[in-house]
Amino acid sequence: MTTLPAASAEALATSQALSRHIRQTIQAAGGWIPFSHYMEMALYAPGLGYYAAGSHKLGEAGDFVTAPELTPLFGRALARQLAELLPQTAGMVYEFGAGTGQLAIDLLRELAALGRLPQKYVIIDLSPDLIEHQQHNIRAALPEYFDRVEWASQLPRELDGVVIGNEVLDAMPCEMVFRDEQRQLRQRGVAARGDGFSHEDRDFVDARLAGLAAELVPDIPRYETEISLANRAFIATLAGALKRGAILMIDYGHAAREYYHPERAMGTLLGHYRHHTVQDPFYLPGLMDLTCHVDFSAVAQSGIDAGLDLIGYASQAQFLLNCGIVGLLEQLDANDVMRYLPQAKAAQRLLTPQEMGETFKAIGFGKGVDIDWLGFAQGDRCYTL
Repeated sequence: MTTLPAASAEALATSQALSRHIRQTIQAAGGWIPFSHYMEMALYAPGLGYYAAGSHKLGEAGDFVTAPELTPLFGRALARQLAELLPQTAGMVYEFGAGTGQLAIDLLRELAALGRLPQKYVIIDLSPDLIEHQQHNIRAALPEYFDRVEWASQLPRELDGVVIGNEVLDAMPCEMVFRDEQRQLRQRGVAARGDGFSHEDRDFVDARLAGLAAELVPDIPRYETEISLANRAFIATLAGALKRGAILMIDYGHAAREYYHPERAMGTLLGHYRHHTVQDPFYLPGLMDLTCHVDFSAVAQSGIDAGLDLIGYASQAQFLLNCGIVGLLEQLDANDVMRYLPQAKAAQRLLTPQEMGETFKAIGFGKGVDIDWLGFAQGDRCYTL
């Protein structure tokens, strides 16, 4: 059994304070809350949640590593796609969940090299701690472009440009549902148990969720899975604000037929703590990231229903290959082993099917822009939703 790294006394105190807050919320709600409400507090409770309490989250010293942290090749390849789209809009870039700011740095640097600098680069983020890191890192790396970067805590009323989100959808609170031994579908929520928490199943409190569960969940006893109403609402909200432009989301997930496959009876919900995968969603609330895979069929349909053009859906590997990541790697000096090998290794991780290449997908929507995108230009396999 793997022993997880110990938390500091300060971190434990924050987790305990968050646990007290969640227990009080559960008590006020009559002893039970939907799982999405628990996940929302665990991740975003002001001053206490995982993304709001100031703990270091990304990179080798954090809990997980994202593609921009692995190599600038990721952002440089994405910049090729943005350079194609920005001239068709007011020239704005809007990034959700910008992490340390590394993707913004790589995109701005490459867009400058391509002669396609955006008018403004707007970062929408809810974490004061991460915003502080982003501002420091971007100012240090690109002082000449820092005045082009703005921060917002909520979605602008109108969007005219390119919206990007890397590993954003997976961090949105999801609902959990469970088909029990009698094959009855129920909503899985959270109850307080002593100093901790446990799952408790009840009849659905949301008719829409009940309808989606009946449609999506296989008729198999003891089948647990997730349904994200938040993902659907987020895409619909973006669509409503998008006056003209593009939306590009990259995340790990599946089409519905794979997501709700009969053999995926334990769902996709996971915790990430200090580069360890944790199955228990109630482990050290506030100190552990919680994620669930993305149902890209639901994301696609939400965009279409809201009036967007679905431009394409592809594996991350195919999208990056189409955007020229191999050519960018080949521009590096292979004889400079100390610099070249880490980049080649990182690129392999981004592209290899057993790593991030197939698990991560890219989905693109447009409104009033060309439907022929570089990232979806070709592929060696058919991706259907």
